[in-house]
Amino acid sequence: MMSRKRSILIVGGGTAGWMTAAYLAKFLELSGNERLEIRLLESPEIGIIGVGEGTFPTIRNTLQFIGIDESRFIRATAATFKQGIRFVDWVRTPEEGGHSHFFHPFEAPFHAEGVSLVPYWLLQDEKTRRPFAEAMTIQNRVAEAQRGPKGPGEGDFSGPLSYAYHFDATMLAQILAERARELGVAHLQGLLNHVEIDGTGAIDHVVTAEQGRLDADLYIDCTGFRAELIGRALKVPFKSVRSILFTDRALACKIPYERPDAPIESYTIAAAHEAGWTWDIGLNGARGIGCVYSSDHISDDRAAEILRAYVGPGMQDITPRHILFEPGYRERQWVKNCVAVGLSGGFLEPLESTGVLVIEAAIGMIAEMFPHNGPVDAPARRFNELIAARYDNIVNFLKLHYCLSQRREPFWRDNADPASIPDRLADLLDQWRHRPPGRFDFTLDLESFAFFNYQYILYGMGFRTDLAPSRSDFPNVGAAEKTFARIRNFGERATLDLPSHRALIQQINRTG
Repeated sequence: MMSRKRSILIVGGGTAGWMTAAYLAKFLELSGNERLEIRLLESPEIGIIGVGEGTFPTIRNTLQFIGIDESRFIRATAATFKQGIRFVDWVRTPEEGGHSHFFHPFEAPFHAEGVSLVPYWLLQDEKTRRPFAEAMTIQNRVAEAQRGPKGPGEGDFSGPLSYAYHFDATMLAQILAERARELGVAHLQGLLNHVEIDGTGAIDHVVTAEQGRLDADLYIDCTGFRAELIGRALKVPFKSVRSILFTDRALACKIPYERPDAPIESYTIAAAHEAGWTWDIGLNGARGIGCVYSSDHISDDRAAEILRAYVGPGMQDITPRHILFEPGYRERQWVKNCVAVGLSGGFLEPLESTGVLVIEAAIGMIAEMFPHNGPVDAPARRFNELIAARYDNIVNFLKLHYCLSQRREPFWRDNADPASIPDRLADLLDQWRHRPPGRFDFTLDLESFAFFNYQYILYGMGFRTDLAPSRSDFPNVGAAEKTFARIRNFGERATLDLPSHRALIQQINRTG
């Protein structure tokens, strides 16, 4: 006998809700499963936070899987390309020797015939060697020259260099909603009034003013920081990581470019300040700028001063949005017949654009693990183990950016305090003083960042790995130097061959 049709109700729209809906609907389409119904309840009181408008290269696979054309996506969301992050003044303050910066590109360091160049860079003279990202990949040169990561003739979601996007979060939700409806997702609108819990502690049904009672086998909570289902109804506890990651507030605004033909950077700028950092994102038509800070270290008024100083004279007519958040996550995000996706499950901070990244990881697991018969919470334990481990590892990666700084302000000194550094990260840092990070330091399915991402941050921040005692183990110095020279030459050639970032975006918006 055929089992009955199961249903999923996604509560909340925005990026998390509509990306979940579109992804699951496409997954079902490809698997030929017609026994699962997907509905999305969009409540007007649940808005889009849009804290960050940056992504990680995994977004290309997600959009391609869902079936959204790249040029259509770029045109519909005011999107631009992102090749990495440029960190400004994270190591020391400008007063201690002028502005400094390093780059975290998306391209992995170049390998010559399977042999890593990292040890040879580490053994070079610190006073004369090129910065790590500049020495190890052509992407640093391409991004600094304000070139795009691909040419106009490249296919969708492909190109010679790895990339992600900057985009308008509200516009992204709209295009995802359009695609989800095309894939058969039922779009319901209504004010969520009540969540009824049954005798087992699971959700029995939800009640809305416009739709009345709504029942489902699985409820997906995409209600943002409100966490209407997983938090308010099921009362699943939230684990704060504020003792590790101190930032808890942001001021965000958009400003126009100074002139229509101003260059568009193809990276996020993360500029450190006395109690956090400021993001600067180039969209098509405007710059998104935000001041992220710790309320334990500066006041809201001081943060506003820092934002005004960064933006300059154009700030007087702009009122920034004030965003409050508690860095942390729920260790149990799948409980009974409810699973949290997006901000309802957790949020750490905007650094490294991990918000969308975690959404992608969660919906991929839900699609693969969803039980089409039997107990609907059968995957919960494994799902929770994987998502909690992913959050913990992201916490470590984000902390790495702060704890190595030599800045002397209280915020940065508190971040360097060993008591605020997780044991796992402290242990790895001890090991990395004698060898560079490697792939066996990490378990792939639990990670959002690879070992080379750690290398870019470590050596960009001036961390020292001492290989001098084992110098004789790396005898191919001449061949390594030739490879470093080739990388420089390829980088220069790429800046000549690739179009400017603004020109590439303009062409895509004109002709696709």
